[in-house]
Amino acid sequence: MQSYTIGQAARLLGVSPDTARRWADAGRITTHRDQGGRRLIEGRDLAAFSVELARAAPAEEDTPYTSARNAFPGIVTAIKLGDVAAQVEIQAGPHRLVSLLTREAVEDLGLEVGMEATARVKSTNVHIDRT
Repeated sequence: MQSYTIGQAARLLGVSPDTARRWADAGRITTHRDQGGRRLIEGRDLAAFSVELARAAPAEEDTPYTSARNAFPGIVTAIKLGDVAAQVEIQAGPHRLVSLLTREAVEDLGLEVGMEATARVKSTNVHIDRT
């Protein structure tokens, strides 16, 4: 399973590393230390926390969280696999994006809950890039 440093988690959550560190210090998100002493957050824990955080946050209409190319970097929070189709959810800061794609595409990308991914939006389609 993928783990994230405090800085990586902060970027995915749309906050400063200091804020992410304070949340970890307060026990809001679980961390562990690697052999080098860096604090890491498990991908599944970060995914769950990002969903919780987004649900608790008030909607801010003027919060920019997209590039000119409509890319939403975030973390995979849910995957529902069918026989042929799949549904992938990504939490990108305050935005929850859902993409319907083939099961084969999800398997080829190696997508798992807790891993970093980028949702690209074109018209009404959401494409997933593994990052």
